[in-house]
Amino acid sequence: MGGEAFAFTCPLITKADGGKFGKTEKGNVWLDANKTSPYQFYQFWLNASDEDAKKWIKIFTLLPMETIDQLLTEHDQAPQLRILQKRLAAELTTLVHSADDLAFAIRATEILFGNATTEVLQSLNEDQLLQVMEGVPTANITLAQLSEGYDFVSLLADTQIFPSKGEARKMWQAGGLSINKEKISNDFTVVNTTHLLQGKYLLIQKGKKNYYFIKAS
Repeated sequence: MGGEAFAFTCPLITKADGGKFGKTEKGNVWLDANKTSPYQFYQFWLNASDEDAKKWIKIFTLLPMETIDQLLTEHDQAPQLRILQKRLAAELTTLVHSADDLAFAIRATEILFGNATTEVLQSLNEDQLLQVMEGVPTANITLAQLSEGYDFVSLLADTQIFPSKGEARKMWQAGGLSINKEKISNDFTVVNTTHLLQGKYLLIQKGKKNYYFIKAS
């Protein structure tokens, strides 16, 4: 005589766009840090839609319902602050990875989307820097070019950050460029190896939100 068998099921989890939440879907995340870095993991939850965040915070976190209800109320009062997404991202990044990984993810987010300083950027090790720069347009130059001193306007055009030296010069003279989160003045003309992060990288910022990652080898 056979014994009894029991099963636990739950409804299929979907996203607001109708897509399934699963590893076969494009744009989803892995728990393995080698497949989805802690920074990318944090960004996934941070960028959730309001509808998804309201659903997922109940499914994926271990927060008490009283806390969730309070977060939902605060979010509805000021959705532009993304209180719900920030808490969802923080809870899950800590749960799956660690508090240190969460701190790094928040610091890294400030680099590309906030007001982080040059010191914050320089505080990242190479692995962390490459995590943050994944997806940022990348160009390559040689260390020899920097050793000799690379004309800044020429660098911007040669790496196709700008289509021409004229356009690059115009933005440079208008004060709209930064290297490694430090705004460049009109008297800055040459880039050399002293500007490199980890001895091999440059982060060029054009305007407020356009970034370009340059690798020197």
